[in-house]
Amino acid sequence: MAPRHHSADESTPQSFLPLHRDTFHILVSLADRERHGYSIMQDVAARTDGKLRLSPSSLYASIKRLLEQGLIEELSERPDPEHDDERRRYYALTRLGRRVAVAEARRLEKLLADARAGGLLPKHS
Repeated sequence: MAPRHHSADESTPQSFLPLHRDTFHILVSLADRERHGYSIMQDVAARTDGKLRLSPSSLYASIKRLLEQGLIEELSERPDPEHDDERRRYYALTRLGRRVAVAEARRLEKLLADARAGGLLPKHS
């Protein structure tokens, strides 16, 4: 499937769905705080128990696309300039990015509910 290109002034969060696995993990990583690229890579690896390790090239290609789509933004101010490497770039979710991440989480939640209803997974007790 060819990647779709969206802009922030285009469509609804649902028009971005389904998200690529890496894209969703990046958005989840930025959901609770601003991060620089290496921190995003570490967070994704930790959240997935090492099952997903983003390479720098795939991470930064995704970041470039997410910036173009208006789902994340690069921060102009650094969170802690005194204890930071000036080469680091920090990113945060935009309002649209948060709405898209929530829409994808709900879509995945529905798939999981369908899998439980179909007997693929145990029902919650």
